[in-house]
Amino acid sequence: MCNLYRLNKPAADIAHLFGVEATQGANYSEEVYPGYPGLVMAGRRLKVMNWGFPLVMTGRNGQKLKHKPVTNARDDKLSTAFWRASFESRRCLIPVSAWAEPEGEAGQMTRTWYSIPSGEPFAVAGLWRATEEWGDAYSMVMVESSPQICEVHDRMPVILRQDHWKTWIEGSPREAFGLCRTWEDELAVEQTATRWAGRGLMGMLPFE
Repeated sequence: MCNLYRLNKPAADIAHLFGVEATQGANYSEEVYPGYPGLVMAGRRLKVMNWGFPLVMTGRNGQKLKHKPVTNARDDKLSTAFWRASFESRRCLIPVSAWAEPEGEAGQMTRTWYSIPSGEPFAVAGLWRATEEWGDAYSMVMVESSPQICEVHDRMPVILRQDHWKTWIEGSPREAFGLCRTWEDELAVEQTATRWAGRGLMGMLPFE
């Protein structure tokens, strides 16, 4: 799963990478947390959206609670009601420099970052939709982890090769689903002493 990632390039560089016009006034942080704004490419445009589809929560007595951002969509759940319409007609690309997973004992977990060895941003498969609660929102598509990561977590983001970007955005649902594959190439790993707990990282709902 992924509940923290970073993008350390400005919007102009990402626009050049995707071959689209730069977005003016794109406001996002280098580290992106659940419920915070991040950069995505949807409909041949770079846009800033909220990370996580809003999930309505209710208390024991039926009272409405604060919405939770659902940041990850499992590939085996894309046909469910929560994701189906977005998967069929609102797929996007999420530019990422690296994503983090927690490692260590409970209460002492630290951040381990995963990226491609070149150090350049890559595209993760995403879904998006308009919401009443937060405006446009997006989520990452997840698949089974590669052998390199499986001992840390059993899921990882769908990393798309550049020649698959157009198919993910414009192809049929069947073609897009065929791209939901585990990344088999080597990943760069950066283990840190930075504590995992941070903005929006506790009590998240990664999957629906």
